[in-house]
Amino acid sequence: MSTPIVWIDCEMTGLDLSRDEIVEISVVVTDSDLNPVDEGIDIVIKPSADALESMNDFVREMHTNSGLINEWDAGVSITEAEKQVLAYLEPRVEKGKAPLGGNSVGTDKTFLEKQMPNLVNYLHYRIIDVSSIKELAKRWFPRVYFASPEKFGNHRALGDIYDSIDELRYYRATLFPEGDGPSTAAAQEVASQVAGRTQQLLSANAASAASAEADPAETVAATEADSANVATGTEADSAAADRDRE
Repeated sequence: MSTPIVWIDCEMTGLDLSRDEIVEISVVVTDSDLNPVDEGIDIVIKPSADALESMNDFVREMHTNSGLINEWDAGVSITEAEKQVLAYLEPRVEKGKAPLGGNSVGTDKTFLEKQMPNLVNYLHYRIIDVSSIKELAKRWFPRVYFASPEKFGNHRALGDIYDSIDELRYYRATLFPEGDGPSTAAAQEVASQVAGRTQQLLSANAASAASAEADPAETVAATEADSANVATGTEADSAAADRDRE
């Protein structure tokens, strides 16, 4: 299997790293084309009394509606959960090779680093965060963003992973080139065009600002011209409004 991805989703008692705890973890391994090697695993973890006490009403209602709250008493310890996840991964993924995948997975990783450090150490340090692609689609291809597929996870970890895999599958189909993508020569040409572009833009902005400071009269004239344009536009809008009232 080429370059597998380890998809992980956690449910927590909240987002406060100092007091909240992981109460469910699910893991699915896919190949690089997002094909799952199996259905994955789902483990419910019994939270401490302190974590339950600090859980706010919103989170409590969410876990009640999903049914997760009813499974906590039969949950395993966090240590046992980590052992089970590693036992699942070891025959499927080589240590240090597969990146962590998920949706807003940085939050999951932060909790895993504290509560399941051996699991984090087993993975590659890079992550594949579907929410990053989602945010880019929102800015550059809003039609793709707003037409994204329906989700069915219902705030259960395994279902949320399936949703994340399908969402990345959707963005791959709508945003990424089919086949092998551009030729090496075409890719190199684009690379040469964008290399250093940010620094060039910053330098151009700095030069423009310096020019404006060197010739304040020009800046004042431009400001006055802008004000005149605004005034003219306002007068025209008022005249149009008067005609409408007539």
